[in-house]
Amino acid sequence: MIPLFTSKQVREADKYAIEELKIPSVVLMENAAISITEIVRDYFPEIDQFNQIGIVCGKGNNGGDGFAIARHFINSGFTIKVLSIPTEEEMKGDAKVNFQILKNLKNKIDLLNIKFFKKSADTKWLADCTLIIDAILGTGTKGELKAPYDKIVDGLNKLEAFKVAVDIPTGLDVDSAYGSTIFEADLTITLAELKSGLFYGKGYTFAGEVKKGSIGMGPEYFNQLEVDEYLIEPEDAYFNLPPKELDAHKYSSGKVLVIAGSGFLPGASILASNSALNSGAGAVILAFPKSIKSFAQSQLDSVVLYPYEDEGNEYLSEANIDELEEKIRWADSIILGPGLGREKTTQNAVLKLLKDYSNKNIVLDADALFVLNNTESSKLNLNGKVLTPHHGEFANMLGIKTEELQKDLMKYGRKFANDTGAYLVLKGAPTIIFTPGGEALINTVGNPGMAKFGTGDVLSGIIGSFIAQSKDIDKSLISAVYIHSLSADLLLNKKTIYGITAPDISSNLPEAIKFLHETILQSN
Repeated sequence: MIPLFTSKQVREADKYAIEELKIPSVVLMENAAISITEIVRDYFPEIDQFNQIGIVCGKGNNGGDGFAIARHFINSGFTIKVLSIPTEEEMKGDAKVNFQILKNLKNKIDLLNIKFFKKSADTKWLADCTLIIDAILGTGTKGELKAPYDKIVDGLNKLEAFKVAVDIPTGLDVDSAYGSTIFEADLTITLAELKSGLFYGKGYTFAGEVKKGSIGMGPEYFNQLEVDEYLIEPEDAYFNLPPKELDAHKYSSGKVLVIAGSGFLPGASILASNSALNSGAGAVILAFPKSIKSFAQSQLDSVVLYPYEDEGNEYLSEANIDELEEKIRWADSIILGPGLGREKTTQNAVLKLLKDYSNKNIVLDADALFVLNNTESSKLNLNGKVLTPHHGEFANMLGIKTEELQKDLMKYGRKFANDTGAYLVLKGAPTIIFTPGGEALINTVGNPGMAKFGTGDVLSGIIGSFIAQSKDIDKSLISAVYIHSLSADLLLNKKTIYGITAPDISSNLPEAIKFLHETILQSN
Protein backbone atom coordinates (compact mmCIF):
# COMPACT_ATOMS: atom_id res chain seq x y z
CA MET A 1 0.00 0.00 0.00
CA ILE A 2 1.10 3.55 -0.68
CA PRO A 3 1.29 5.70 2.49
CA LEU A 4 -0.40 9.08 2.52
CA PHE A 5 0.61 12.02 4.69
CA THR A 6 -1.02 15.02 6.31
CA SER A 7 -0.13 18.59 5.43
CA LYS A 8 1.31 18.98 8.94
CA GLN A 9 3.69 16.06 8.41
CA VAL A 10 4.90 17.54 5.13
CA ARG A 11 5.39 20.99 6.64
CA GLU A 12 7.42 19.41 9.44
CA ALA A 13 9.54 17.73 6.77
CA ASP A 14 10.32 21.17 5.34
CA LYS A 15 11.35 22.30 8.81
CA TYR A 16 13.53 19.21 9.23
CA ALA A 17 15.24 19.82 5.89
CA ILE A 18 16.00 23.44 6.82
CA GLU A 19 16.96 23.00 10.48
CA GLU A 20 18.51 19.54 10.57
CA LEU A 21 19.84 19.01 7.05
CA LYS A 22 20.73 22.70 6.72
CA ILE A 23 19.19 23.00 3.27
CA PRO A 24 18.34 26.69 2.74
CA SER A 25 14.62 27.19 2.14
CA VAL A 26 15.32 28.92 -1.16
CA VAL A 27 17.14 25.77 -2.32
CA LEU A 28 14.09 23.67 -1.43
CA MET A 29 11.99 26.05 -3.53
CA GLU A 30 14.44 25.78 -6.42
CA ASN A 31 14.41 21.98 -6.23
CA ALA A 32 10.62 22.01 -6.26
CA ALA A 33 10.52 24.30 -9.29
CA ILE A 34 12.96 22.13 -11.25
CA SER A 35 10.99 18.99 -10.40
CA ILE A 36 7.64 20.54 -11.34
CA THR A 37 8.97 21.86 -14.63
CA GLU A 38 10.32 18.44 -15.58
CA ILE A 39 7.08 16.66 -14.64
CA VAL A 40 4.96 19.12 -16.63
CA ARG A 41 7.16 18.66 -19.70
CA ASP A 42 6.96 14.86 -19.40
CA TYR A 43 3.20 14.91 -18.84
CA PHE A 44 2.54 17.13 -21.86
CA PRO A 45 4.87 15.80 -24.61
CA GLU A 46 3.27 18.26 -27.07
CA ILE A 47 4.14 21.23 -24.84
CA ASP A 48 6.59 22.68 -27.39
CA GLN A 49 3.59 23.50 -29.57
CA PHE A 50 1.70 25.32 -26.80
CA ASN A 51 0.97 29.00 -27.47
CA GLN A 52 1.88 30.33 -24.04
CA ILE A 53 2.07 29.13 -20.45
CA GLY A 54 0.22 31.14 -17.82
CA ILE A 55 1.29 31.00 -14.18
CA VAL A 56 -0.81 32.51 -11.39
CA CYS A 57 1.23 33.26 -8.26
CA GLY A 58 0.22 34.01 -4.69
CA LYS A 59 2.35 35.80 -2.12
CA GLY A 60 3.57 32.79 -0.10
CA ASN A 61 5.87 29.89 -0.86
CA ASN A 62 3.42 28.47 -3.39
CA GLY A 63 3.73 31.71 -5.33
CA GLY A 64 7.49 31.57 -4.97
CA ASP A 65 7.42 28.13 -6.57
CA GLY A 66 5.43 29.68 -9.43
CA PHE A 67 7.94 32.48 -9.99
CA ALA A 68 10.80 29.95 -10.08
CA ILE A 69 8.84 27.65 -12.44
CA ALA A 70 8.33 30.60 -14.79
CA ARG A 71 12.09 31.20 -14.90
CA HIS A 72 12.86 27.58 -15.79
CA PHE A 73 10.31 27.57 -18.60
CA ILE A 74 11.67 30.86 -19.95
CA ASN A 75 15.21 29.44 -19.89
CA SER A 76 13.89 26.60 -22.07
CA GLY A 77 12.47 29.02 -24.61
CA PHE A 78 8.81 29.13 -23.62
CA THR A 79 6.66 32.25 -23.71
CA ILE A 80 5.30 32.89 -20.22
CA LYS A 81 2.60 35.07 -18.71
CA VAL A 82 2.76 35.57 -14.92
CA LEU A 83 -0.29 36.93 -13.12
CA SER A 84 0.91 38.01 -9.68
CA ILE A 85 -1.80 38.40 -7.07
CA PRO A 86 0.42 40.32 -4.59
CA THR A 87 2.17 43.54 -5.42
CA GLU A 88 5.94 43.52 -5.18
CA GLU A 89 5.70 45.34 -1.85
CA GLU A 90 3.48 42.58 -0.41
CA MET A 91 5.95 39.82 -1.24
CA LYS A 92 8.43 38.52 1.27
CA GLY A 93 11.04 35.82 1.87
CA ASP A 94 11.92 33.31 -0.82
CA ALA A 95 8.91 34.28 -2.94
CA LYS A 96 10.24 37.82 -3.19
CA VAL A 97 13.74 36.56 -4.03
CA ASN A 98 12.39 34.52 -6.94
CA PHE A 99 10.18 37.36 -8.13
CA GLN A 100 13.13 39.75 -8.21
CA ILE A 101 15.16 37.26 -10.26
CA LEU A 102 12.22 36.96 -12.63
CA LYS A 103 11.89 40.75 -12.81
CA ASN A 104 15.57 41.10 -13.70
CA LEU A 105 15.14 38.43 -16.37
CA LYS A 106 12.22 40.32 -17.89
CA ASN A 107 14.50 43.23 -18.67
CA LYS A 108 16.75 40.97 -20.74
CA ILE A 109 14.32 38.60 -22.45
CA ASP A 110 11.13 39.09 -24.49
CA LEU A 111 9.53 35.79 -23.52
CA LEU A 112 8.02 37.05 -20.25
CA ASN A 113 5.02 39.22 -19.42
CA ILE A 114 4.10 40.08 -15.82
CA LYS A 115 0.77 41.52 -14.75
CA PHE A 116 -0.26 42.46 -11.22
CA PHE A 117 -3.78 41.44 -10.28
CA LYS A 118 -6.26 44.27 -9.74
CA LYS A 119 -9.70 42.91 -10.54
CA SER A 120 -11.41 39.57 -11.21
CA ALA A 121 -11.51 40.13 -14.96
CA ASP A 122 -7.70 40.03 -15.01
CA THR A 123 -7.86 36.24 -15.30
CA LYS A 124 -9.06 36.76 -18.90
CA TRP A 125 -5.54 38.03 -19.65
CA LEU A 126 -4.54 34.34 -19.63
CA ALA A 127 -7.20 33.32 -22.16
CA ASP A 128 -4.61 32.79 -24.91
CA CYS A 129 -2.55 30.37 -22.77
CA THR A 130 -2.62 26.69 -23.62
CA LEU A 131 -1.45 25.73 -20.13
CA ILE A 132 -2.25 27.45 -16.82
CA ILE A 133 -0.33 26.68 -13.64
CA ASP A 134 -1.96 27.35 -10.26
CA ALA A 135 0.69 28.51 -7.76
CA ILE A 136 -1.66 30.58 -5.62
CA LEU A 137 -2.12 28.95 -2.22
CA GLY A 138 -0.45 25.95 -0.58
CA THR A 139 -1.21 23.53 2.22
CA GLY A 140 -1.15 26.18 4.93
CA THR A 141 -4.56 27.51 3.94
CA LYS A 142 -7.71 26.24 5.69
CA GLY A 143 -11.42 26.73 5.22
CA GLU A 144 -13.26 28.40 2.38
CA LEU A 145 -11.59 30.74 -0.10
CA LYS A 146 -12.06 34.44 0.60
CA ALA A 147 -12.08 37.33 -1.85
CA PRO A 148 -10.39 37.83 -4.21
CA TYR A 149 -9.17 34.23 -4.38
CA ASP A 150 -12.62 32.72 -4.92
CA LYS A 151 -13.25 34.98 -7.91
CA ILE A 152 -9.78 34.31 -9.30
CA VAL A 153 -10.30 30.56 -9.17
CA ASP A 154 -13.75 30.89 -10.73
CA GLY A 155 -12.23 32.91 -13.56
CA LEU A 156 -9.42 30.43 -14.14
CA ASN A 157 -11.83 27.50 -14.21
CA LYS A 158 -13.74 29.14 -17.06
CA LEU A 159 -10.67 29.34 -19.29
CA GLU A 160 -10.10 26.69 -21.97
CA ALA A 161 -6.63 25.38 -21.14
CA PHE A 162 -4.79 22.45 -19.62
CA LYS A 163 -4.49 23.14 -15.91
CA VAL A 164 -1.78 22.17 -13.42
CA ALA A 165 -1.85 22.72 -9.65
CA VAL A 166 1.34 23.19 -7.63
CA ASP A 167 1.18 21.04 -4.45
CA ILE A 168 -2.63 21.25 -4.10
CA PRO A 169 -5.42 22.84 -6.15
CA THR A 170 -6.18 26.27 -4.68
CA GLY A 171 -9.38 26.15 -2.64
CA LEU A 172 -8.94 22.57 -1.46
CA ASP A 173 -8.50 22.06 2.27
CA VAL A 174 -6.21 19.08 1.86
CA ASP A 175 -6.74 17.82 5.42
CA SER A 176 -10.51 17.50 5.02
CA ALA A 177 -10.60 17.06 1.22
CA TYR A 178 -13.25 19.74 1.03
CA GLY A 179 -13.86 23.17 -0.46
CA SER A 180 -16.65 24.95 -2.29
CA THR A 181 -14.56 26.82 -4.87
CA ILE A 182 -11.57 24.79 -6.10
CA PHE A 183 -9.16 25.06 -9.03
CA GLU A 184 -10.05 22.33 -11.54
CA ALA A 185 -6.70 20.70 -12.27
CA ASP A 186 -5.89 18.13 -14.91
CA LEU A 187 -2.64 17.43 -13.08
CA THR A 188 -1.56 18.12 -9.51
CA ILE A 189 2.14 17.94 -8.66
CA THR A 190 2.25 17.55 -4.91
CA LEU A 191 5.56 18.27 -3.21
CA ALA A 192 7.69 16.01 -0.97
CA GLU A 193 5.05 13.32 -0.40
CA LEU A 194 1.52 12.29 -1.37
CA LYS A 195 -1.17 13.99 0.69
CA SER A 196 -4.28 12.09 1.68
CA GLY A 197 -6.82 14.76 0.76
CA LEU A 198 -5.89 14.60 -2.92
CA PHE A 199 -7.34 11.10 -3.27
CA TYR A 200 -10.87 11.33 -1.89
CA GLY A 201 -13.69 13.85 -1.49
CA LYS A 202 -13.24 17.08 -3.42
CA GLY A 203 -9.56 16.27 -3.89
CA TYR A 204 -10.49 13.23 -5.95
CA THR A 205 -12.79 15.39 -8.06
CA PHE A 206 -10.56 18.42 -8.62
CA ALA A 207 -6.91 17.28 -8.40
CA GLY A 208 -6.89 15.34 -11.67
CA GLU A 209 -3.94 12.99 -11.99
CA VAL A 210 -1.55 13.29 -9.05
CA LYS A 211 2.24 13.17 -9.43
CA LYS A 212 4.84 13.53 -6.69
CA GLY A 213 7.38 16.33 -7.02
CA SER A 214 10.69 16.54 -5.17
CA ILE A 215 12.07 19.21 -2.85
CA GLY A 216 15.49 17.56 -2.80
CA MET A 217 15.30 15.31 0.26
CA GLY A 218 15.17 11.52 0.26
CA PRO A 219 12.46 9.25 1.66
CA GLU A 220 14.28 8.46 4.94
CA TYR A 221 12.44 11.10 6.95
CA PHE A 222 9.00 9.99 5.78
CA ASN A 223 9.79 6.31 6.25
CA GLN A 224 10.02 6.94 10.00
CA LEU A 225 6.62 8.60 10.30
CA GLU A 226 3.47 6.85 11.49
CA VAL A 227 0.67 6.94 8.96
CA ASP A 228 -2.84 5.53 9.00
CA GLU A 229 -4.08 6.39 5.52
CA TYR A 230 -3.07 4.43 2.42
CA LEU A 231 -3.81 3.90 -1.25
CA ILE A 232 -4.64 0.32 -2.23
CA GLU A 233 -2.36 -1.08 -4.93
CA PRO A 234 -2.99 -4.05 -7.28
CA GLU A 235 -0.49 -6.15 -5.31
CA ASP A 236 -2.49 -5.59 -2.14
CA ALA A 237 -5.66 -6.88 -3.78
CA TYR A 238 -3.89 -9.89 -5.27
CA PHE A 239 -1.92 -11.07 -2.24
CA ASN A 240 -4.94 -10.65 0.04
CA LEU A 241 -7.16 -12.90 -2.06
CA PRO A 242 -8.48 -15.97 -0.22
CA PRO A 243 -6.10 -18.92 -0.70
CA LYS A 244 -7.38 -22.01 -2.51
CA GLU A 245 -6.08 -25.33 -1.16
CA LEU A 246 -5.54 -28.27 -3.53
CA ASP A 247 -7.86 -30.49 -1.47
CA ALA A 248 -10.60 -27.85 -1.19
CA HIS A 249 -14.26 -28.86 -1.43
CA LYS A 250 -17.41 -26.79 -1.65
CA TYR A 251 -17.92 -26.51 2.11
CA SER A 252 -14.29 -25.66 2.85
CA SER A 253 -14.33 -22.98 0.15
CA GLY A 254 -16.63 -20.61 2.00
CA LYS A 255 -20.26 -21.00 3.05
CA VAL A 256 -22.31 -17.85 2.52
CA LEU A 257 -25.87 -17.19 3.64
CA VAL A 258 -27.57 -14.28 1.91
CA ILE A 259 -30.66 -12.92 3.69
CA ALA A 260 -31.96 -10.44 1.18
CA GLY A 261 -34.78 -9.53 -1.15
CA SER A 262 -38.49 -8.83 -0.80
CA GLY A 263 -41.50 -8.48 -3.04
CA PHE A 264 -40.73 -4.79 -3.40
CA LEU A 265 -37.01 -5.20 -4.26
CA PRO A 266 -36.31 -8.81 -5.26
CA GLY A 267 -33.45 -8.21 -7.70
CA ALA A 268 -30.86 -7.03 -5.17
CA SER A 269 -30.76 -10.48 -3.56
CA ILE A 270 -29.94 -12.07 -6.93
CA LEU A 271 -27.04 -9.71 -7.53
CA ALA A 272 -25.55 -10.29 -4.08
CA SER A 273 -25.95 -14.07 -4.25
CA ASN A 274 -24.57 -14.53 -7.76
CA SER A 275 -21.66 -12.19 -6.96
CA ALA A 276 -20.74 -14.27 -3.92
CA LEU A 277 -20.59 -17.31 -6.19
CA ASN A 278 -18.73 -15.51 -8.99
CA SER A 279 -16.03 -14.43 -6.54
CA GLY A 280 -15.23 -17.95 -5.40
CA ALA A 281 -17.52 -19.00 -2.54
CA GLY A 282 -18.06 -22.76 -2.48
CA ALA A 283 -21.63 -22.75 -1.23
CA VAL A 284 -24.13 -19.90 -1.36
CA ILE A 285 -27.66 -20.08 0.04
CA LEU A 286 -30.24 -17.35 -0.51
CA ALA A 287 -32.93 -17.07 2.16
CA PHE A 288 -35.91 -15.59 0.31
CA PRO A 289 -39.68 -15.13 0.84
CA LYS A 290 -41.50 -18.36 0.01
CA SER A 291 -44.45 -16.65 -1.67
CA ILE A 292 -42.24 -15.22 -4.44
CA LYS A 293 -39.58 -17.94 -4.67
CA SER A 294 -40.27 -18.52 -8.38
CA PHE A 295 -38.78 -15.13 -9.16
CA ALA A 296 -35.46 -16.03 -7.52
CA GLN A 297 -35.33 -19.57 -8.88
CA SER A 298 -35.39 -18.33 -12.45
CA GLN A 299 -32.43 -15.95 -12.02
CA LEU A 300 -29.96 -17.69 -9.73
CA ASP A 301 -26.86 -19.40 -11.08
CA SER A 302 -25.74 -22.26 -8.82
CA VAL A 303 -27.03 -20.57 -5.68
CA VAL A 304 -29.28 -22.72 -3.50
CA LEU A 305 -32.64 -21.13 -2.69
CA TYR A 306 -34.00 -21.53 0.84
CA PRO A 307 -37.56 -20.19 0.94
CA TYR A 308 -38.73 -19.07 4.38
CA GLU A 309 -42.39 -18.82 5.41
CA ASP A 310 -43.57 -15.26 4.80
CA GLU A 311 -47.33 -15.97 4.91
CA GLY A 312 -47.77 -14.14 1.63
CA ASN A 313 -46.33 -10.89 2.91
CA GLU A 314 -43.24 -11.04 0.65
CA TYR A 315 -40.81 -9.86 3.31
CA LEU A 316 -38.70 -11.08 6.23
CA SER A 317 -40.20 -11.07 9.72
CA GLU A 318 -38.78 -11.51 13.19
CA ALA A 319 -40.06 -15.11 13.41
CA ASN A 320 -38.01 -16.07 10.36
CA ILE A 321 -34.74 -15.64 12.27
CA ASP A 322 -35.62 -18.66 14.41
CA GLU A 323 -36.69 -20.52 11.26
CA LEU A 324 -33.26 -19.78 9.73
CA GLU A 325 -31.26 -20.77 12.82
CA GLU A 326 -29.66 -23.85 11.27
CA LYS A 327 -28.55 -21.97 8.14
CA ILE A 328 -27.26 -19.03 10.20
CA ARG A 329 -25.09 -21.33 12.30
CA TRP A 330 -23.95 -23.17 9.15
CA ALA A 331 -22.69 -20.04 7.40
CA ASP A 332 -19.12 -18.74 7.52
CA SER A 333 -20.49 -15.31 6.64
CA ILE A 334 -23.90 -13.70 6.31
CA ILE A 335 -24.88 -10.99 3.84
CA LEU A 336 -27.83 -9.11 5.28
CA GLY A 337 -29.89 -6.36 3.75
CA PRO A 338 -29.94 -5.94 -0.06
CA GLY A 339 -33.55 -5.36 -1.10
CA LEU A 340 -34.81 -6.56 2.30
CA GLY A 341 -37.33 -3.74 2.72
CA ARG A 342 -38.04 -1.52 5.70
CA GLU A 343 -41.14 -3.04 7.24
CA LYS A 344 -41.15 -2.77 11.04
CA THR A 345 -41.07 -6.53 11.48
CA THR A 346 -38.16 -6.73 9.00
CA GLN A 347 -36.22 -4.17 11.01
CA ASN A 348 -36.93 -6.20 14.14
CA ALA A 349 -35.62 -9.29 12.35
CA VAL A 350 -32.36 -7.51 11.56
CA LEU A 351 -32.00 -6.37 15.18
CA LYS A 352 -32.71 -9.89 16.44
CA LEU A 353 -30.10 -11.43 14.15
CA LEU A 354 -27.47 -8.92 15.23
CA LYS A 355 -28.24 -9.45 18.92
CA ASP A 356 -28.61 -13.24 18.90
CA TYR A 357 -25.62 -13.94 16.63
CA SER A 358 -23.14 -11.28 17.62
CA ASN A 359 -20.26 -13.70 17.02
CA LYS A 360 -21.05 -14.25 13.33
CA ASN A 361 -19.32 -12.56 10.40
CA ILE A 362 -22.09 -10.33 9.05
CA VAL A 363 -22.03 -7.88 6.16
CA LEU A 364 -24.74 -5.24 6.55
CA ASP A 365 -25.86 -3.46 3.41
CA ALA A 366 -28.75 -1.36 2.15
CA ASP A 367 -31.96 -1.90 4.18
CA ALA A 368 -30.12 -3.64 7.02
CA LEU A 369 -28.31 -0.35 7.63
CA PHE A 370 -31.63 1.45 8.02
CA VAL A 371 -32.14 -0.04 11.49
CA LEU A 372 -28.98 1.71 12.66
CA ASN A 373 -30.77 5.04 12.30
CA ASN A 374 -32.92 4.46 15.38
CA THR A 375 -32.10 4.67 19.07
CA GLU A 376 -32.27 0.91 19.63
CA SER A 377 -29.20 0.47 17.45
CA SER A 378 -27.01 2.16 20.05
CA LYS A 379 -27.36 -1.01 22.13
CA LEU A 380 -26.09 -3.25 19.34
CA ASN A 381 -22.69 -4.88 19.38
CA LEU A 382 -21.24 -4.05 15.96
CA ASN A 383 -17.75 -5.22 16.83
CA GLY A 384 -16.24 -7.01 13.82
CA LYS A 385 -19.29 -6.42 11.62
CA VAL A 386 -18.87 -4.98 8.10
CA LEU A 387 -21.09 -2.04 7.17
CA THR A 388 -21.27 -0.90 3.54
CA PRO A 389 -23.22 2.40 3.36
CA HIS A 390 -23.00 5.04 0.67
CA HIS A 391 -22.60 8.63 1.82
CA GLY A 392 -26.31 9.28 2.26
CA GLU A 393 -26.86 6.12 4.30
CA PHE A 394 -23.85 6.86 6.49
CA ALA A 395 -24.99 10.43 7.12
CA ASN A 396 -28.41 9.09 8.19
CA MET A 397 -26.73 6.66 10.56
CA LEU A 398 -24.86 9.56 12.14
CA GLY A 399 -27.91 11.81 12.22
CA ILE A 400 -26.28 14.52 10.09
CA LYS A 401 -26.76 15.86 6.57
CA THR A 402 -24.73 14.43 3.71
CA GLU A 403 -23.22 17.86 3.06
CA GLU A 404 -21.87 17.93 6.63
CA LEU A 405 -20.38 14.45 6.28
CA GLN A 406 -18.58 15.39 3.08
CA LYS A 407 -16.83 18.30 4.78
CA ASP A 408 -14.66 15.77 6.65
CA LEU A 409 -15.17 12.16 5.56
CA MET A 410 -12.03 10.94 7.29
CA LYS A 411 -12.98 12.35 10.67
CA TYR A 412 -16.47 10.85 10.67
CA GLY A 413 -15.45 7.51 9.17
CA ARG A 414 -12.53 6.96 11.50
CA LYS A 415 -14.52 7.94 14.60
CA PHE A 416 -17.37 5.59 13.71
CA ALA A 417 -15.09 2.59 13.19
CA ASN A 418 -13.18 3.39 16.38
CA ASP A 419 -16.32 3.87 18.51
CA THR A 420 -18.20 0.80 17.28
CA GLY A 421 -15.40 -1.66 16.46
CA ALA A 422 -17.04 -2.16 13.07
CA TYR A 423 -15.44 -2.14 9.64
CA LEU A 424 -16.88 0.69 7.58
CA VAL A 425 -16.78 0.36 3.79
CA LEU A 426 -17.90 3.84 2.75
CA LYS A 427 -19.02 3.49 -0.86
CA GLY A 428 -18.32 6.37 -3.20
CA ALA A 429 -15.84 7.74 -5.67
CA PRO A 430 -13.58 6.40 -4.34
CA THR A 431 -14.65 3.81 -1.79
CA ILE A 432 -12.80 4.05 1.53
CA ILE A 433 -12.31 1.22 4.04
CA PHE A 434 -12.16 2.31 7.69
CA THR A 435 -10.86 -0.35 10.09
CA PRO A 436 -11.40 -0.56 13.85
CA GLY A 437 -7.62 -0.23 14.19
CA GLY A 438 -7.80 3.33 12.87
CA GLU A 439 -6.61 2.87 9.29
CA ALA A 440 -8.27 4.34 6.22
CA LEU A 441 -7.62 2.50 2.95
CA ILE A 442 -8.55 4.34 -0.24
CA ASN A 443 -9.49 2.46 -3.39
CA THR A 444 -7.60 3.44 -6.55
CA VAL A 445 -9.73 1.95 -9.34
CA GLY A 446 -13.28 2.39 -10.60
CA ASN A 447 -15.16 4.63 -13.01
CA PRO A 448 -18.38 6.70 -13.18
CA GLY A 449 -20.20 3.84 -14.90
CA MET A 450 -20.49 2.21 -11.49
CA ALA A 451 -22.99 4.85 -10.37
CA LYS A 452 -25.94 2.54 -11.04
CA PHE A 453 -28.55 0.63 -9.07
CA GLY A 454 -27.22 -2.73 -7.88
CA THR A 455 -23.46 -2.15 -7.87
CA GLY A 456 -23.46 -1.98 -4.08
CA ASP A 457 -25.26 -5.33 -3.93
CA VAL A 458 -22.48 -6.83 -6.05
CA LEU A 459 -19.88 -5.46 -3.63
CA SER A 460 -21.63 -6.92 -0.58
CA GLY A 461 -21.67 -10.29 -2.33
CA ILE A 462 -17.92 -10.19 -2.98
CA ILE A 463 -17.16 -9.09 0.58
CA GLY A 464 -19.28 -11.86 2.09
CA SER A 465 -17.69 -14.39 -0.25
CA PHE A 466 -14.09 -13.45 0.53
CA ILE A 467 -14.71 -13.36 4.29
CA ALA A 468 -16.33 -16.80 4.14
CA GLN A 469 -13.34 -18.18 2.23
CA SER A 470 -10.49 -16.63 4.23
CA LYS A 471 -12.04 -15.75 7.65
CA ASP A 472 -9.86 -12.62 7.50
CA ILE A 473 -11.92 -9.44 7.32
CA ASP A 474 -9.07 -6.97 6.75
CA LYS A 475 -7.64 -8.89 3.80
CA SER A 476 -11.07 -9.64 2.36
CA LEU A 477 -12.14 -6.02 2.28
CA ILE A 478 -8.99 -4.86 0.50
CA SER A 479 -9.38 -7.48 -2.25
CA ALA A 480 -13.16 -7.15 -2.54
CA VAL A 481 -13.27 -3.38 -2.89
CA TYR A 482 -10.46 -3.35 -5.46
CA ILE A 483 -11.70 -6.26 -7.59
CA HIS A 484 -15.26 -4.92 -7.61
CA SER A 485 -14.02 -1.70 -9.23
CA LEU A 486 -11.45 -3.47 -11.40
CA SER A 487 -14.23 -5.56 -12.91
CA ALA A 488 -16.03 -2.35 -13.88
CA ASP A 489 -12.84 -0.84 -15.34
CA LEU A 490 -12.18 -3.90 -17.50
CA LEU A 491 -15.68 -3.62 -18.94
CA LEU A 492 -14.57 -0.36 -20.57
CA ASN A 493 -12.75 -2.53 -23.13
CA LYS A 494 -16.19 -3.52 -24.42
CA LYS A 495 -18.57 -0.79 -23.22
CA THR A 496 -18.68 2.87 -22.34
CA ILE A 497 -19.37 4.20 -18.85
CA TYR A 498 -22.97 4.69 -19.95
CA GLY A 499 -23.61 1.02 -20.58
CA ILE A 500 -22.05 -0.71 -17.56
CA THR A 501 -24.59 -2.42 -15.30
CA ALA A 502 -24.40 -4.24 -12.00
CA PRO A 503 -25.01 -7.68 -13.61
CA ASP A 504 -22.14 -6.91 -16.01
CA ILE A 505 -19.79 -6.24 -13.09
CA SER A 506 -20.89 -9.42 -11.33
CA SER A 507 -20.49 -11.63 -14.40
CA ASN A 508 -17.06 -10.13 -15.10
CA LEU A 509 -15.63 -10.87 -11.65
CA PRO A 510 -13.84 -14.09 -12.72
CA GLU A 511 -12.17 -12.15 -15.56
CA ALA A 512 -11.13 -9.39 -13.16
CA ILE A 513 -9.49 -11.89 -10.81
CA LYS A 514 -7.78 -13.58 -13.77
CA PHE A 515 -6.53 -10.21 -15.07
CA LEU A 516 -5.15 -9.31 -11.65
CA HIS A 517 -3.42 -12.69 -11.37
CA GLU A 518 -1.79 -12.41 -14.81
CA THR A 519 -0.76 -8.78 -14.26
CA ILE A 520 0.97 -9.49 -10.96
CA LEU A 521 2.73 -12.57 -12.31
CA GLN A 522 4.04 -10.61 -15.31
CA SER A 523 5.27 -7.75 -13.14
CA ASN A 524 7.20 -10.18 -10.93
